[in-house]
Amino acid sequence: MVNIITRSEWGARAPRDRSTTSWSARTEFVVHYSEGPPTQSVRSIQDFHMDSNGWSDIGYNLLVDREGRAYEGRGWLVVGAHATGHNTSGVGVCFIGRDGDATPAAKKAIRTLYDEANRLAGRTLARRGHRDVNSTDCPGDDLYAWVRAGMPADGSGGGGGDGGTAPPWPGVYLSYPPITRHPSVTTWQGRMRERGWTIAVDGAYGPASKRVCERFQAEKNIGRDGIVGPVTWRAAWEAPIT
Repeated sequence: MVNIITRSEWGARAPRDRSTTSWSARTEFVVHYSEGPPTQSVRSIQDFHMDSNGWSDIGYNLLVDREGRAYEGRGWLVVGAHATGHNTSGVGVCFIGRDGDATPAAKKAIRTLYDEANRLAGRTLARRGHRDVNSTDCPGDDLYAWVRAGMPADGSGGGGGDGGTAPPWPGVYLSYPPITRHPSVTTWQGRMRERGWTIAVDGAYGPASKRVCERFQAEKNIGRDGIVGPVTWRAAWEAPIT
């Protein structure tokens, strides 16, 4: 478990108000970025949220900086102010920085927090980027691609570079027809977009996704059948980007 710097340690102001929830109500883990310089302090973010936005406290449940240090925001079970309509269901974690600033250490820390959230909840929470639940560019293209790639602990899967180890194959063959709808479709589509393919990340494996799959399979010489099985799934992360 990553060490979490407490509110008292970073000099937090007292909240004006707070509402708590339970792990039974938590269903998702929402990743954000602050969209400011990575030199921002957690206290400056809290000041902005309270004084400019008029919120009762800093909006996020937890925050992570470029060095991989984690900070207590509102805390695990306090209702946040990070994603409209998802503040009770979602644990909101913010990377302090802009698109492309997140380091492998930062991503590893976010992944560790996600694993801890799953442990505390007693089940696997859905991985989300802020843009999955609200109309926004947050958490930036790099972090979003990493989230969609399964949040690999080594920090790979963002920024369009060669990946590391593929996440486990979900056991579902992605094929068309008929349209396959499954969370793993979104993960695969996000990874293919990260590799540079033009593809919608919509969770529906239809004719357009099949065409991308066939072209990718032909490029990598792995059998062109338009079906994402174990070999094609693994290649999406582990094959060189050419």
